Amino acid sequence: MLAGVSVGVVALPLALGFAITTGAPASAGLVTAIIAGFMAALFGGSNFQVTGPTGAMTVVLVPIVTNYGLNSLAIIGFGAGLLIILMALFRTGNLIDSVPISVMEGFTLGIAVIIALQQIPLIFEVDKAAGSHTLEVALNTTQVALSGGVNWVSLALVVLTLLVKFTWPKMRIKLKYLSFIPASIVAVVILSLASELFDLTVNRIGELPRTLELKFNFNFSEVPISGLIYAIIAVALLGAIESLLSARVADGMARKEIDHNQMNHQPNKELLGQGLATMASALAGGLPATGAIARTGVNVRSGARTRLAAIIHAGFLLLVVLFLAPLVAHIPTAVLAGVLLGTSLRIASPRSIREALTTTKSEAFVYLITAISVIAIDLIWGILIGMVAYKVLNKKIT
Repeated sequence: MLAGVSVGVVALPLALGFAITTGAPASAGLVTAIIAGFMAALFGGSNFQVTGPTGAMTVVLVPIVTNYGLNSLAIIGFGAGLLIILMALFRTGNLIDSVPISVMEGFTLGIAVIIALQQIPLIFEVDKAAGSHTLEVALNTTQVALSGGVNWVSLALVVLTLLVKFTWPKMRIKLKYLSFIPASIVAVVILSLASELFDLTVNRIGELPRTLELKFNFNFSEVPISGLIYAIIAVALLGAIESLLSARVADGMARKEIDHNQMNHQPNKELLGQGLATMASALAGGLPATGAIARTGVNVRSGARTRLAAIIHAGFLLLVVLFLAPLVAHIPTAVLAGVLLGTSLRIASPRSIREALTTTKSEAFVYLITAISVIAIDLIWGILIGMVAYKVLNKKIT
């Protein structure tokens, strides 16, 4: 129960932030975390996996929303969920689970960079520039923001959020009774209160719905068939790959935390759970979901032993929707941008980059080429290019 509540507290600002970054209402992030989080925990193949909206999925969804509109996500999410279930039935989980570590680390670095770039409109509180490619949009948006005058209030909120996020872990050692509170929540609470106290003129999340309802909105008449098929495949592949990567990480952490030899997930059952979760989220007006590495890690470190912790995490977020929505509505979007920026900085820390580059030359090359391809092209091509580079280099070595 404690693990589930701890993960729920961590998931709250992330779910809101990733939804807004995608271009969806903040409530869509909560719907995704609740519905998909519950379904994946119930039917999946991992005892520790926590599912919800993630930065990696946001990277894929932003150009989809830009090109085809928000309504297209329902049919794309539903189709991707069906495809993931087919992958489970054809037992492809073991194949995906064997993607080389160097490719996955490069993939993760590329995602971290893109998540950071996606926060630029929220950091400066300007409209996102036209386009669907993250790097181009980020550069154009920054140029517009700087030419029109920097919004120093929103920028200050972002900096203060980062300051709290990175200093709280050191401070809470001295504050024993508050040590269980995540840094993100501390930052959100303090800076939201400060923005209200000083009556700061900043963009806020705004009103959230107090109920969950099914929304069968399959409006995709303006989406070309080729674009629809590619989007479904991209979302499904990413959902499968990231979820199985997260489950692998959870197994490794669980062995260290619990000292148990039988903590291996079941990859094909996990795909089944993720497929059902993404379909259910699409039907409820949410976003496509995946297993979330950061939240899954918090789950294990907080003492989770079974999938009940992930189910409680979904229940906790449901209580937030039902009873705390008016308070959540006052959170500044710049603070959420700071939370997500901090998340990307932790993923792409100098230490993790240094460790990835100090392996063999071939592994370092695969790591870099995968990351660059993810940033310059897209996630799916990044993985494919990384896999090809890995195969070619390993053939030469052997």
